Amino acid sequence: MNRFDIKNKRRERRKLQIRRSITGTPERLRMTVTRSLNNIYVQIIDDTTGTTLVSASTIDKEVRDLLTSGMKKSERGKVVGKVVAQRAIEKNINKVVFDRNAYLYHGRVKALADAAREGGLSF
Repeated sequence: MNRFDIKNKRRERRKLQIRRSITGTPERLRMTVTRSLNNIYVQIIDDTTGTTLVSASTIDKEVRDLLTSGMKKSERGKVVGKVVAQRAIEKNINKVVFDRNAYLYHGRVKALADAAREGGLSF
């Protein structure tokens, strides 16, 4: 087993531990973050029905128009956080549970969460 397989197994274990304790209810929906090497994705999910109500990412056309070529990844996360908060407020979603999805609460994930809080979401 190489070191990347070990890292992925550890990340999956952390993810499952977090998902056991965090579930979305109709009153407080679950906001989950996924990041890749270049992009960041966020969804607000109702776990009782298994549906995604709001989503935003750096590959959305609306978000891409707000991004500039010299932006850092954490700055892109801030833009995505503001957009998802705006879309959630439009659908009368104010309270969410934050699922960081086994990523450390640092860098892009923290920037996204702070921007979503500034946008009006409470978690």
